[in-house]
Amino acid sequence: MKQTIGTLLLLFVIGLLSCRKDKIQLNIHQYDDQQIKNYIAANGLTGMKRDTINGGDSTGIYYQIINPGSGTPIDYPDLITFAYTVRTFDGGYVSNDSIANHYYDYVGHINKNKFPLGLQIAVHDLLKYPNASMRVLIPSHLAYGVNGTGSGSSQVANNRVNGNQCMDYYIHAVNNFPVYDNQVIKSYMAENGLTGYSMTTDSIYYKVLTPATGSDMIADYSTISATYTGQLLDGAIFDSAHNGTNYYTTLVSDLIPGVSEPLKSFASVGTKISILIPSSKAYGIKGQSGIPAFSCLRFTWDIVTVTP
Repeated sequence: MKQTIGTLLLLFVIGLLSCRKDKIQLNIHQYDDQQIKNYIAANGLTGMKRDTINGGDSTGIYYQIINPGSGTPIDYPDLITFAYTVRTFDGGYVSNDSIANHYYDYVGHINKNKFPLGLQIAVHDLLKYPNASMRVLIPSHLAYGVNGTGSGSSQVANNRVNGNQCMDYYIHAVNNFPVYDNQVIKSYMAENGLTGYSMTTDSIYYKVLTPATGSDMIADYSTISATYTGQLLDGAIFDSAHNGTNYYTTLVSDLIPGVSEPLKSFASVGTKISILIPSSKAYGIKGQSGIPAFSCLRFTWDIVTVTP
């Protein structure tokens, strides 16, 4: 009888241990690592490295430096500007609009500005230098964790980041704004089939769509009335209040340089002109309401009157 009970107990313990072995769960770091490796394989990504920058395997971030950049390494108290695109591994959230996706603030505020902590770590430890660019895969435990972020249903694309989602970022740190802006404008023209534009010495692109019917020269002290439309290079219109019969009257000197300079040089009464403006001649690295930081702009102006 004692032998039978002992045998049953032994079988019970063996079964229990076997059961526990079958139900071993990956912790979140192991789970994220497996998800990232699967994503790399599924998308045929090459050149991705695992972050061991601090002499160990502490983050689980994978990355590829596309352009190493140069200069003084950035630190948490430093201001940084970068353009980015991002997607979750499940494709439920995708934001590829590098025109609107701009950041301008301190490196140490990246996470405070609702970006993943992993992105802040990657920018500081891996991107490191001005003008650098990289692709970085951020594990979910350094992104938005088990709860995700955003509102609405998980079935609605681009409405929220689902829980336990790793994230795929492309980051380009902008230091030389004239060069970056010129590349953005030239790419925009190529993608939209825009031809016949000329460039000023300040890298403002313009095209006279309708020649002038008057001969009054436009100067800083001139007052003009006109209709116009302003838009971002992703097509979003940020100013259409005066694009019909509602004329806009202003001193030319009150306009941003990217508008006033080509108007003074190439426009008069009756001129309709298309202008592509680098951010340095628009609203710069701070932007304004409806215009993200360091945004290149497109304007179409139709000059109605000029008062010397």
